[in-house]
Amino acid sequence: MFYLEKNKLEHSVTDWPAFYCEQAANAAYPALKAFYQAGCQLPDTPLEQVQMVALDLETTGLDVNKHSIVSIGLVPFTSKRIFLSQAKYWVVKPVSQLNDNSVVIHGITHSEIETAQDLSFILDEFLTEISGKIVVAHYANIEKSFLKRAFIHRINEGIQFPVIDTMSLEAKICRYRPLSWWDKLKGKQAVSLRLSDARNRYHLPYYKPHHALTDALACAELLQAQIAYTQKEQIYLADIWE
Repeated sequence: MFYLEKNKLEHSVTDWPAFYCEQAANAAYPALKAFYQAGCQLPDTPLEQVQMVALDLETTGLDVNKHSIVSIGLVPFTSKRIFLSQAKYWVVKPVSQLNDNSVVIHGITHSEIETAQDLSFILDEFLTEISGKIVVAHYANIEKSFLKRAFIHRINEGIQFPVIDTMSLEAKICRYRPLSWWDKLKGKQAVSLRLSDARNRYHLPYYKPHHALTDALACAELLQAQIAYTQKEQIYLADIWE
């Protein structure tokens, strides 16, 4: 979950609907206030009724204190359908400079950045697109930390909302645990929780990684596969959100 308020202190949320009501009254930025006013889906909502949106960010690096967002992908979906025609993709001008290593990874070039707008120009649209939906991401800590910093930098307010982390869910499904020194000595390999490796376990197709829109789609498909794999008669939002 996100950990930021206007006073920039960490804040762990246990009652999301109540938190949204509180923030709807307190948020200063109009689009952020509208986001909270749209409300949060209730924890006892059956997952088949939940409107979700897969989110992926590409960044200039992995250090949130030195690097920044360079592209954003959003794909709305449910447990049964993916609405690819409603997907959104933006290249945005990063606060920090591109470096050669990151260009090799995400393929976004200096010339693309020169014509891109700052994140502040798409902030309202971004908030509208995730409004009323549950955000899904693979290793959501990356998305959380970079969005947190981006919001502070531009509107001096943070944002908090519940997420479904497909990497965390995969760890539970695989009963993942770090290898002990004895396991390593015996040459055992740890279960990989990377997005592509997790997808392989469900026989999902290969997508070239490190494109925000493609990775968001890959994350949405992975969650659908994970839900199907559990074979539970009913899964509620509270069972898997954070």
